[in-house]
Amino acid sequence: MKGRIHSIETFGTLDGPGIRFVLFMQGCMLRCRYCHNPDSWAADAGRTMEVEEVMAEIEPYLAYYRASGGGITVSGGEPTLQAPFVAELFRACKERWGLHTAVDTSGFCEPDHAAGLLEQTDLVLLDLKLMDNDRHAALTGQPNERTLRFAKWLSDRRKPVWIRHVLVPGVTDRSEDLLALGKFIGTLNGVEKAEVLPYHHMGAYKWRLLGMPYSLEGCREPERHEVARAFQIIERGRGKK
Repeated sequence: MKGRIHSIETFGTLDGPGIRFVLFMQGCMLRCRYCHNPDSWAADAGRTMEVEEVMAEIEPYLAYYRASGGGITVSGGEPTLQAPFVAELFRACKERWGLHTAVDTSGFCEPDHAAGLLEQTDLVLLDLKLMDNDRHAALTGQPNERTLRFAKWLSDRRKPVWIRHVLVPGVTDRSEDLLALGKFIGTLNGVEKAEVLPYHHMGAYKWRLLGMPYSLEGCREPERHEVARAFQIIERGRGKK
């Protein structure tokens, strides 16, 4: 079985517990205005790799992953677009090495399509952007019903989840949006933590290289106290504070 791969990171520390092998898949249906990998959108780009080829990339670093309580995270792009390949990769990693597995996803998929993959997944990193459907569509090019349905599907099965929210000043930082997000998270089972990720413009140059206008040009990165404020509002919505 072959998958289309965007890139590989062998020493990831921000994509789940411990030190992790992070595999970025090719292809995504969203067009997030802050995406730092717009070159991962096209489903027919990247390089093709077989499961065993990816395993060969992982093996030299196994000692680091095991000692740190880490494992493998598959991100994107959108990994659920290649669910059968990722499921087979996770199955092999578990059977051969007992590695912890995580999927970093927008949730923009039908649960039935990803069910086989999620059976092999120990942790889901779920990116929730905006609860307001129209503003979500303006930010990502897609409505949010499918993502919210996916979140509820995970909740019904009590799948371990880390919720992630990218904080973009003037776009995803309104108090009412953060509170609504917190209230929704509060209805979900299996949520182990919620994280607020500060927007950055390190990927803006890729938009220019691809000849695409970057609509967040000039948007500043949030300061530390703004990230803390956003987290507090989300937690209040969850009923935590």
